[in-house]
Amino acid sequence: MTRKTDSEHHRLDDAARAGWLYYIAGNTQDEIARKLGVSRQTAQRLVSLAVSEKLIKVRLDHPIGRCIELAERLCAAFGLTMCEVVPADPSSTSETVGVAEAAAAELERYLVSAHPVIVAMGTGRMLRAMVEQVSPMDCPQHKIVSLVGNIAPDGSASLFDVVSRIGDRVKAAHYPMPLPVIATTVHEKTLLLGQKTLRNVLDLARQADVTFVGVGTVDEGAALLRDGFVRPDEIRSLMRAGAVGEITGWAFDQEGRLIEGLINDRVLSVPLDKPAARKVIGVAMARPRLKSVQGALRGQLINGLITNEIMAELLLR
Repeated sequence: MTRKTDSEHHRLDDAARAGWLYYIAGNTQDEIARKLGVSRQTAQRLVSLAVSEKLIKVRLDHPIGRCIELAERLCAAFGLTMCEVVPADPSSTSETVGVAEAAAAELERYLVSAHPVIVAMGTGRMLRAMVEQVSPMDCPQHKIVSLVGNIAPDGSASLFDVVSRIGDRVKAAHYPMPLPVIATTVHEKTLLLGQKTLRNVLDLARQADVTFVGVGTVDEGAALLRDGFVRPDEIRSLMRAGAVGEITGWAFDQEGRLIEGLINDRVLSVPLDKPAARKVIGVAMARPRLKSVQGALRGQLINGLITNEIMAELLLR
């Protein structure tokens, strides 16, 4: 069997990138031509090649060399046990496209196992987008458990709770955490965590074979603030204390050290291990989350990462 030449590999890389821009990012052939610096006819041929070479299904099925290189460098730089870097569309304003699909594919690799698996999940917009990309399947052997409360500040079910969604989608037993994200007082936290019904959820979360979490910011645009879980003065206090990011409500600084006191005294989520004791995969791509992801990596709060090439390059600078 003859080996593909370097020029053939390069053309397949171009075809895979064109296919991704067309089928996943939703670009027109004129837009693809402009972004790749080729004629419209060449862009059309590259998209057709991606299909004929079976590089495109629903998700990109071709490893782009540059993305593989970035993933390997991130693993080496931060001691990651896994990393996947997907292509980026520089003109896209989406904070989930491409990465949500890749994270869904990674989750599916666990769900197709006949052996029982415990999957722990954080919450947020990225993980919700990820769950929407998971193929429906029948997985009664698995358990899906939440790391964080599913009650919004007004007492309603959180819009970004993902455990019930994924549990219904794959027909697996799922274990939500019927709590707010942050207690009003330390005393209230003690009372809430003392409930017997929570012990099974907490024990399952600590036994998870794999955990998926979003990585949030601690700034004036933080999801915790936007969704009403904290007040503006509480965010400002965290920022003064050096916080740059949060995972399931736990705030940390640029080195991944958990902030002492403040809202961390009242967070009801499953505590973060430092370093992460089991496989904990962070899923993030938006540029405003750069410092948050850096802190999570430096502090070994996560030991896996799914991101895009723009974030990967920023992390490696």
